[in-house]
Amino acid sequence: MSVAIYNTLSRQKEAFEPLTPNQVTMYCCGVTVYDYCHLGHARSYIVWDTIRRYLSWRGYDVRYVQNFTDIDDKILNRARNEKSSMGAVAEKYTAAYFEDMARLNILEADEYTYATHTIDGIKRLIHELENKGYAYPAEGDVYYSVRKFDGYGKLSGRKLDDMEAGRSGRVGTKADSIKKDPFDFALWKAAKPDEPSWESTWGPGRPGWHIECSAMVRDRLGDTIDIHVGGADLQFPHHENEIAQSEAATGKPLATYWMHNGMVNVDGTKMSKSLGNFTTIRNLLDAEAGPDPMAVRMFVMQSQYRMPLDFTEEAIVAAKKGWATLNEGLNFGTQHGESLGWATVSANDIAADDLDEAAVDQFRASMDDDFNTPGAIAILFGLAKELQRQSNLIVHEGKPDTDPKQLQQQWQTLVTLAGVLGLEAQSIESDSADTGPSHAEIETLVAQRAAAKQAKNYAESDRIRDELKAQGITLIDKPGGVTIWHR
Repeated sequence: MSVAIYNTLSRQKEAFEPLTPNQVTMYCCGVTVYDYCHLGHARSYIVWDTIRRYLSWRGYDVRYVQNFTDIDDKILNRARNEKSSMGAVAEKYTAAYFEDMARLNILEADEYTYATHTIDGIKRLIHELENKGYAYPAEGDVYYSVRKFDGYGKLSGRKLDDMEAGRSGRVGTKADSIKKDPFDFALWKAAKPDEPSWESTWGPGRPGWHIECSAMVRDRLGDTIDIHVGGADLQFPHHENEIAQSEAATGKPLATYWMHNGMVNVDGTKMSKSLGNFTTIRNLLDAEAGPDPMAVRMFVMQSQYRMPLDFTEEAIVAAKKGWATLNEGLNFGTQHGESLGWATVSANDIAADDLDEAAVDQFRASMDDDFNTPGAIAILFGLAKELQRQSNLIVHEGKPDTDPKQLQQQWQTLVTLAGVLGLEAQSIESDSADTGPSHAEIETLVAQRAAAKQAKNYAESDRIRDELKAQGITLIDKPGGVTIWHR
């Protein structure tokens, strides 16, 4: 079975066939670096990271390129407000981006490209469009003539005539007064006082937003790529304009497959600064009793990537509980492998032949179906809950009720498939070990309790049990006067 992808361009699922067998070129529209990343960014980049990881696991050689928009009105406004410079603002928030993504276990791209590093390629592309009659200069600006491109609207499904009716009665801007058509958009903007600019044949200026991505895709990956991804809010006008620019210049499709992730809501309402429900990634993770980054990652993948995602307090609490279950399963081998007689093996050394074939097939079937992560997560939970049950048996009864070799296979399968989704085990003992009594201290108290019971001092015996329980230590009395414990 091949991977099936929902293609925004065709509005249907299609069998994935890369331009070059077993190789994938993938471009992701990145952030405009003027502020800290928010929950919408978390959702988007977790989704594309997961899809990239899965395609690599399926055997494709994936080349993943992501851009930074480091020249933009928002960056310039932030620089003015902070009495800083465009470069300093962009550098600050680019560094913050990498910090936030690392916490969410998002792999770095194979290459990052920056608008300010692609000025020559941008100017070349604008010249080509001008020479082919798709662009025209106007008072130092250069505009794209939208009506010259016959396919305009094919990605978003919008029609210019319908949009024109919707514009009726609107007051035009200064830019509208020099355009040939209200729908034409800027490829090059004439320099304004005290703003960064670059020399060009049209005069000093800077590029428009849309032309930046067209030029960066072309410079790094070629005229046509396999997959172009981004948030649903970029579908129009950004991606629509990218198509118009690139395909007018090259006569070739810009991308075979277009993928868009759904938007993020907070408590059922669209997230926005004006509504006061805007949350950054770092504020979420750094909050008192905030979720583990892996819980956030898992929460995002429990929804289909094209659907809206609602962040609520209840959803985050549920995600924390769900991650606790999954994490306990991922820690099963570390906690019990030695006592079950397993040979020590790291996650990177687990062989495909050592996995549960049925679970792997179910996982693959879910992910092959347009990256159905909710279905894939369900497979992981099935494995984790069984390992959790076996862990309880080991702790309370001293042994599991399943063959240790089968448990090893289930654990190795869970670790491997979770890794494909970027979910990695977090220690579940380190915090309690650091703040609670040490191993030696617990053993001493257990011995004192045994002596108290032997002397029929049951009040002291109960006091020691309660003291340990308050510190997260559970005692289990076994036949023969043996007491075992666990955190």
